[in-house]
Amino acid sequence: MMKLGVNSVLFKDFDFATAARQIALSGYDGVEISAIKGMCEHLELDRWKEQADDIRSIATENRLEILSMEVASLDEERLIKAFEAGAELGIPIINVGPGGKSGVEGDLQQSIDTLNRLTKIAETYGVTLCVKAHVGNAIYNTPTTLQAMREISSPAFGIDMDPSHIYRGNENPEEEITRVIERVKHIHIRDCKGRTKGPGEIQNQACGRGDINLFGYCKALVDANYSGPVVLEVIGANQHSLADVSIVAAESYGYLNACLKILGAREENFAEKG
Repeated sequence: MMKLGVNSVLFKDFDFATAARQIALSGYDGVEISAIKGMCEHLELDRWKEQADDIRSIATENRLEILSMEVASLDEERLIKAFEAGAELGIPIINVGPGGKSGVEGDLQQSIDTLNRLTKIAETYGVTLCVKAHVGNAIYNTPTTLQAMREISSPAFGIDMDPSHIYRGNENPEEEITRVIERVKHIHIRDCKGRTKGPGEIQNQACGRGDINLFGYCKALVDANYSGPVVLEVIGANQHSLADVSIVAAESYGYLNACLKILGAREENFAEKG
């Protein structure tokens, strides 16, 4: 059964304890802890050992599973710390972006080679490194994702399939997911209005508010027997109140949970935390 979570980057203006409480109150099963330097470091990789006990306690108190960690960067030094932290804290998946620029053949090959090397390191720590197609980056659509899948054979490598990037890249995610599903190990999910470069205002990233066929996307996941995490990732440049971000989290949970229950991919014990 699929587990639903929230990337704590949505709560970047608040501490991890506050984020975890609001995520739990919204109904989610778990959390993706943000370790994105310069944006949101609920997990500071340079001092993760100091934070480890507090993070475990906060997750336990809120009955949340730590489903994944987002680092974004391909910096090897940071990722080795992320792999160490993941192995110690029981975080199975480390998510990154591909880097480079779209349409530059040299950038695509460099991104794939870098991911290949880093995945071999991840494998030694017993964690999985996932990458997603990202608008404007070297891996940005289904063909470039498939090339990475062909060239990286390690079982510690996976695809993080984010429908908003696929949609904004002029593809239909409910169709494209079937082409990459065999290596999909994590889902970042959000909605958007139109096929614009950026994700838009946070309220329009709430699942069900935008133009993506997210029900069709969820159905494709269920039809393929996907059982990994489905994590809401909402990015907002401006400061938002705790109410603002909590509404986005709760509304998205209601939409996704309803879709997945209709499709038979959620049970009552996942939906009720009381």
